[in-house]
Amino acid sequence: MTAFTPSKRQSAILNMVGRDGFVATEAMVAEFNVTPQTIRRDLNELGQEGLLTRFHGGAGQAKSAENQPYADRLRSGVRAKQKIAEVTASLIPNGASLFLNIGTTTEAVAQALLRHEDLHVVTNNIHVAQILSRNESFRIMLAGGQVRNQDGGITGAAAVDFVDSFRMDIGIVGISGIDEDGSLLDFDPEEIRTAQSILRNSRKVILVADQHKFGRRAMNRMGDLSDLDMLVTDAPLAPTYDVMCTESDVEVRIASD
Repeated sequence: MTAFTPSKRQSAILNMVGRDGFVATEAMVAEFNVTPQTIRRDLNELGQEGLLTRFHGGAGQAKSAENQPYADRLRSGVRAKQKIAEVTASLIPNGASLFLNIGTTTEAVAQALLRHEDLHVVTNNIHVAQILSRNESFRIMLAGGQVRNQDGGITGAAAVDFVDSFRMDIGIVGISGIDEDGSLLDFDPEEIRTAQSILRNSRKVILVADQHKFGRRAMNRMGDLSDLDMLVTDAPLAPTYDVMCTESDVEVRIASD
């Protein structure tokens, strides 16, 4: 049997998916100046080879058990995260109490919050705590537990117990993927438990997720879109997700330039 060799365009598609996690068909059509039918043929062939996973409206990574390295995630979608962070920060009043969980998007939110005053923040993210510590008016409480060396996340039973001891105004959470049925997904079951504690203990929950998280798969379920009060993203939602948010009374904010 002849070994499969991706074409130049197919290799570029794989690079896009590897970088962003999920890429919409429309984005690939625009990038390569070809028809949607051509892109679908490419995606079908790559999917048959197990190199990516086809989703409605695009394609995502083949693996659902392992996230991208932290350094790659930090470099990916920087402007989208900044836009989301700026909108999210604008929703937070001075003096509020917040949860911020693990993730590069929540780290961008922390950066955008530095102009605020007198925030009370509980986090299980070492990088969030370091960023926010530059503002002397903030009170920052960092969860104890096991530190993930690769990204500074703190997980484990001690972290969950710590978060459970608070009741905060707002919980700001990031996520690795949002499935087509509205499930909120992540890669680490320990991280999921802490995030679920944030959902339980927040009077208002805001999910921060760029457009590439929609349709992206991971193997652990944190909750559902219906568990949220607000979603901040960087592009209009596909009709399926838009309907789910409307039916669940989830307010959607689009962060645009």
